[in-house]
Amino acid sequence: MMEKYILEGKTPVKCNDLIEWATWFENSRDKRHVAYTELPGNINVSTVFLAIDHAWRGEKPILFETMIFGGEHSEYCERYSTWEEAEAGHRRAIELVFAV
Repeated sequence: MMEKYILEGKTPVKCNDLIEWATWFENSRDKRHVAYTELPGNINVSTVFLAIDHAWRGEKPILFETMIFGGEHSEYCERYSTWEEAEAGHRRAIELVFAV
């Protein structure tokens, strides 16, 4: 069963009510974006709140994802449990794009 989450501020909270979750998801597009960075060479780094747990059973929830679109590292993906981890991961992805 997929566990669903909403955000209260920057804190993920489990939501067992499908209608409540779907309504929040539909109306919170801006709140689900942790960071988005456009880089030279038509490269974009995007970090978002997924709202559905992507972890294997028994692990801590995986609720955030950073991806790189374009360039040498296109489709790079890293996932996290907390907003703070996601912010740090976003910065690492930007550094990866600029790494020599």
